[in-house]
Amino acid sequence: MRIASSRRALVAALSLAALAATTTALPASATKPGGPTSGTGTVFSINPVQSTGNQNLTDNKDADSPAFAPAYKRVTLTDLDGTGHLDGKWANVRSTTGDQAYSPTGVYNYNRSDDRFEQVMAYYWATAAQKYIQSLGFGTGELPAVNKESQDLRINQWGADNSYSWDKHDVIRLGKGGVDDGEDGEVIVHEYGHAVHDSQVPGYGTSLDAGAIGEAFGDYLAVTVGLNVAGPPAAGIPAACVADWDSVSYDATLPTCLRRIDLDIKLADRRNQVHYDGQIWSRALWDIRNALGTRAADRIIINAQFRFAPDTSFGDAADATVVTAERMYGAAAAATVRKAFTDRGIS
Repeated sequence: MRIASSRRALVAALSLAALAATTTALPASATKPGGPTSGTGTVFSINPVQSTGNQNLTDNKDADSPAFAPAYKRVTLTDLDGTGHLDGKWANVRSTTGDQAYSPTGVYNYNRSDDRFEQVMAYYWATAAQKYIQSLGFGTGELPAVNKESQDLRINQWGADNSYSWDKHDVIRLGKGGVDDGEDGEVIVHEYGHAVHDSQVPGYGTSLDAGAIGEAFGDYLAVTVGLNVAGPPAAGIPAACVADWDSVSYDATLPTCLRRIDLDIKLADRRNQVHYDGQIWSRALWDIRNALGTRAADRIIINAQFRFAPDTSFGDAADATVVTAERMYGAAAAATVRKAFTDRGIS
């Protein structure tokens, strides 16, 4: 999610043999239900910088320390399949580089020095993202389902400081290096955002604009899900900052941010780089959210994406979002959405 080349160009270079080589066979017990379908686990909510406000935290090669104690949160893990593994209705931790998390009692308490901590993070935040989307009415009979399936996630399987969602195999792979990506809930939900796009528009992301919109939506979804689940960040931490913890390993400025969704940049400022240009689109989404309220905005933003083409442009995607706003909430909402895009130079 941090490299300049497109996500699809990256994944196209990966061989099927390499993917198969990363698969860890599950023990026989994984096929024998009998464990609990809900449990508890320890996670960062949504990351330790946001929750504590401590911007001096460092990765230190995954070492735990007392500085992280205030950041850990005990959460309920829902929708488990009863095998004792972190497999469930909305997320499956399919493979790992270390021991696989297993608990016949449904208790998954690890700290960040244990690779299984990232497995719990991936399961929890992917599940939280899907349940948030459903809370908006998607897949409940009111609005179409969006990625309503068990999302496969592979932890620390990509040997670089990068993560991606691969539509061809419907898998999210979380990388390592610096701060492991599985330690930041916003990185996990960002990649889930790509899986959302892929589920709505098969083959999505074949143009520069579509790629930028994909990065923007991933950032926006990470922020809105995080705020819904974890609440506002600690004092001094901007809500619009994406992946505050993951970015500490390479961003020396404060606040540390991978990207922001509140930058005052316009279409004329684009650099033809999907991650930078995406911040133009994500700012429009952020403005829609602030103007219409979280629920209405997120329903419009996600529902509009069904109208996108795989190679959509900024203009066409904006038109689709305005039309969706009018059909869902009327002319006043449509005018608000239109203004958010025209303020960014998108017409």
